[in-house]
Amino acid sequence: MPDKNTRMEESQEIEFKKSLAERKELLETISAFANSKGGQIFVGIEENKDGSVKEIVGIRIKGKEIENLSNEIKQNTDPVIFPSIEIEKIMDKDVLMLEIQENPIKPVFVKGEVYKRVGRTNQKLSTLEIRKLTRESVDYNFTELVCADAKLEDIAIEKIERFIEKAKEERNYNIEDISKRDFLKRMHMLTDKEITHAALLLFGKEPQRFVLQSEIRCARFKGLDVLEFEDMEVIGGTVIEQVERIVEFVKRNLKMEVTFGNQIERIERWEYPLLAIKEAVTNAICHRDYSLNSNVQVRIFDDRIEIWSPGGLPKGLSVEDLKRVHESIPRNKLIANAFFMVKYIEQWGTGTNRMIQWCLNEELPEPEFEDKKRAFIVRIRKDIYSEGYLRSKGLSERQVRAVIYAKEKGKITNMDYQHLNNVSRQTAQRDLSELVNKEIFKKFGKGREVHYTIK
Repeated sequence: MPDKNTRMEESQEIEFKKSLAERKELLETISAFANSKGGQIFVGIEENKDGSVKEIVGIRIKGKEIENLSNEIKQNTDPVIFPSIEIEKIMDKDVLMLEIQENPIKPVFVKGEVYKRVGRTNQKLSTLEIRKLTRESVDYNFTELVCADAKLEDIAIEKIERFIEKAKEERNYNIEDISKRDFLKRMHMLTDKEITHAALLLFGKEPQRFVLQSEIRCARFKGLDVLEFEDMEVIGGTVIEQVERIVEFVKRNLKMEVTFGNQIERIERWEYPLLAIKEAVTNAICHRDYSLNSNVQVRIFDDRIEIWSPGGLPKGLSVEDLKRVHESIPRNKLIANAFFMVKYIEQWGTGTNRMIQWCLNEELPEPEFEDKKRAFIVRIRKDIYSEGYLRSKGLSERQVRAVIYAKEKGKITNMDYQHLNNVSRQTAQRDLSELVNKEIFKKFGKGREVHYTIK
């Protein structure tokens, strides 16, 4: 029960019901709490539209009402939920309190439907969302399942040998005179005579024959949108081979500046730090959800590069977590372990932090991380103040020109804006003030000294 000294209101873990007549909504909330982090339902409280308490109306329990409620919950939940049901005194009135724990086995159905708690609302889940919740509940992992159609002959011994050599070189692993079967057993990729998807993805002769969605789609698009491409490649092979081939595709489609240092040392500088791109690509391949039929995609535009990975972030991670030290939660543990052995990943949860630092070292904006649930996107921009980005923020053509001018000149004044766009002083002032409000420009000085710089 909430602390009596705090303001009670509906939330992620608290729900109010005026009476037991709201049976349907009560059962939906039980499903939502059981599929989320648990919660408490208070029956006998009327709420306002904003979720705050309007009135403690109380409840009068007659005969076997609590027993009947308990039986109704049992009959309509699958798996069966057994909430704690008690009568609490709130402001001298009896309130029925049901406490529901998060259920370890999900999803919890109620009358054939599944709900999840989002804020102070119950949201009905789609079939796709139910499948995802099921996978998360049973720790389902496609890459650890066996492939019924695969045989030991589908594994390439030469790919295992190359892997062992690289593991020796990078991690000083000493694996010698070992058969194909024994190696896969040691890597937990072979159960009796059955091959796992992870083994095929890492060492298969033709991985895409068994896991077609493991193809990588790369494209260099013309301009800023996915309309017309200038170069495209579909990359197959093992997941280890794919990492290097994607980097080669990216290099083929980026510009490189060559300078010479004091010692006539050749210095190559790419449009984007290749280390950051390789890290993003490696993470996308290693941590994607292979049960989804979509592909990892690498999209190169004039102003940015995007790496799309099927499946959102693993449960327990948020976009904000990626910008600080965080736990490593590999979705595909067998692939992650192999990638660690050849030093493709470190398994310390620091990969995204290194990506951020590599971009900042090159004076580029921080990478953008976007979790779309069905896909996770890493977006690296050449310059956050590109024309495409500015237009996406709703800026007018005049304002876009002004930002580009300020970027080149270091600052812009009202007079500069008037001349640049052939507008009046009042129009220039209005446009500049709007750019300040949108936190793109920062205003400095007073009177005639007023000027604006990019924030």
